[in-house]
Amino acid sequence: MKKNKIIVALDSDNLIKTKQLVKRLKNQVFAFKIGYEFFFNFGIDGYQKIKKICPNIFLDLKLHDIPNTVNKGIKAIQKLDPILTTIHISGGDEMMKASKIKHNNTKILGVSILTSLDKDQTSKYYNKKKIKELVKKFVTEAKRNKLDGVVCSPMEIKYIREIVGKKFLIVTPGIRLKNKMPSKDDQKRTLTPKKAISLGASFLVIGRPITASQNPLETIKEINKSLS
Repeated sequence: MKKNKIIVALDSDNLIKTKQLVKRLKNQVFAFKIGYEFFFNFGIDGYQKIKKICPNIFLDLKLHDIPNTVNKGIKAIQKLDPILTTIHISGGDEMMKASKIKHNNTKILGVSILTSLDKDQTSKYYNKKKIKELVKKFVTEAKRNKLDGVVCSPMEIKYIREIVGKKFLIVTPGIRLKNKMPSKDDQKRTLTPKKAISLGASFLVIGRPITASQNPLETIKEINKSLS
């Protein structure tokens, strides 16, 4: 499984269909990502049902709170044993330090700037039009505070890899398949799987291009083939 680079996002409110999908795709993925929609619909019980089928889970809850609350949240998440989970880098130094608890096998990824934001939105909410400068600042602090990796858009991979070196994890959403872009898309900064990996991404998070395709298994096989 180590060779696989794809994390399939399970954004769903149908547990039966999701379990069927996981069974079909489990041998083609590195992990499955469980986020708000699935977790809030099906909770820990639903999480465990997916984990029983495929043990590699990326629990993407993007913790963002005071340090003590995040510390306790990470301790609770650790009991679920995901391989990856997320916090917001913008929570600050002490919050990031509080997420790094002893004997935690779960890798902590810092979220920099959401891939749904463009320069107008970063200018409005972060007072910076240049996304590159903002992401560089966030990633530098994530590494300094000893997080295990970051989540970033494909457009930031190259210069982030230059900052963090080879071992730091870069997990990349905003992946779209060539000639198969959805007509309505809330992702603003996207690239194809092959290009993202060539720039230095460790793993790719792909949801709708796989899960909403007519044949998800064939789609992910095509992606894996393109990366080999």
